Amino acid sequence: QIQGTIFPAPNFNPIMDAQLLGGALQGISCEKDVLIDILTQRCNSQRLMIAEAYRDMYGRDLIMDLKENLSHHFKEVMVGLMYPPAAYDAHELWHALKGVDTEENCLIDILASRSNMEIFQMKEAYLREYNNDLQQDIDSETSGHFRDTLMNLAQGTRMEGYADPSTAVQDAMILWEACQQKTGEHKNMLQMILCNKSYQQLWMVFQEFQNISGQDIVDAINECYDGYFQELLVAIVLCVRDKPSYFAYRLYNAIHDLGFHNKTVIRILIARSEIDLMNIRQRYKERYGKSLFHDIKHFASGHYESALLAICAGDAEDY
Repeated sequence: QIQGTIFPAPNFNPIMDAQLLGGALQGISCEKDVLIDILTQRCNSQRLMIAEAYRDMYGRDLIMDLKENLSHHFKEVMVGLMYPPAAYDAHELWHALKGVDTEENCLIDILASRSNMEIFQMKEAYLREYNNDLQQDIDSETSGHFRDTLMNLAQGTRMEGYADPSTAVQDAMILWEACQQKTGEHKNMLQMILCNKSYQQLWMVFQEFQNISGQDIVDAINECYDGYFQELLVAIVLCVRDKPSYFAYRLYNAIHDLGFHNKTVIRILIARSEIDLMNIRQRYKERYGKSLFHDIKHFASGHYESALLAICAGDAEDY
């Protein structure tokens, strides 16, 4: 059962919510608790209706008002919650590509994990919001086989639901050869299989790879390749196997190895909040012994912490 942590609020009244937000944002001191109580306890489509009611009521844009009244990471969380999912992905990719430094990990997280439909919608949102073509921006801001693989993922042309056992062995042989030879052509064949075959097909391919080589595909990739190309290939494999586990691993890494990498934590919590954040929480606890709730509480503070914990929707026993 794949489940998020944020659901549509019952007895939802967008006009009342818009009024409360207006009051909270226009007071002498901004009432941040009110913002958290409303925006983290409504689903995305409800938040968009609140923004519409807010515009009708005050003649102003809610996102602009949040940006003006809030600061730092708390602002990023509250503003992030207001974007529709495709626009949020587009927003994150734009900043990852066009910021001072290219944020490769953000590109990996998003493009390795999204479905064809999600990629299609994200490209539309990217064009609409930034008047740029996502694939052209990837092409100009990244390089090498890392770029080729991202470009392939950004096409959103993965086969869906189709699996052919007879070609699984053949694909596994190509992957195995690509890990031995490492020529440009082999790297190309490797990423073509990982980007274009269906998840069902790749499950079989990875099994056959294990049979042929006696090695797990992730270990083989880690041994043979390095840099962002290697990280991207591994991310694709992990997402094929279990997306919640992949995101639990990315969160743990962001919290512990990168000294609480705020952008990554915020992005994953918001983007997965209505998809599989409940499962991510379970995998996190199973794998790392401590709950995600506990680790966020330990590293974040203030209203920022409260907002993240509200999205995470942990319980006291989680702590």
